[in-house]
Amino acid sequence: MDTIPISVEGFKKLERELEALKKERPAVIQAIKEAREEGDLSENAGYDAARERQGLLEARINYIESRMPKFNVIDRSTMGGHKAIFGATVTVEDMETGERKTYTLLGPDEADFNNGSISILSPVAKALLGKEVGDEVVVNAPKGRIEYEILSIEFNSGNASEA
Repeated sequence: MDTIPISVEGFKKLERELEALKKERPAVIQAIKEAREEGDLSENAGYDAARERQGLLEARINYIESRMPKFNVIDRSTMGGHKAIFGATVTVEDMETGERKTYTLLGPDEADFNNGSISILSPVAKALLGKEVGDEVVVNAPKGRIEYEILSIEFNSGNASEA
């Protein structure tokens, strides 16, 4: 994938996270300095914790900065249509159990399963992409084969397609 789709909201959230991480740098550097001054570094838990925090902080900053140029920022409020595409909220029904689930299809850097959004790179989203209301899709999930029927496709603007 040359470009990475992300919503305007998701992009702004990552920008805020990057800014906050960069602001945290001086405090971590200060914590390392103070821990160093305590003497023997071989048994200094404070030093080890501060260095670990610094490593995680720098890794996350580098990750976000490396992704920024690749993002294709998409304004979801301008989207619509009858197909499941990036930004769509799709309601499906498990054809075996009758259980209904609703997913918003987003980019990998903003998807949050606990809040109802999934990455367009996930098995479920890949099966849904390009499909329409009434279509049946098969997902080869880690727990086995799942068959869904698409019940509705909605976009931020409130326009919906339903079966």
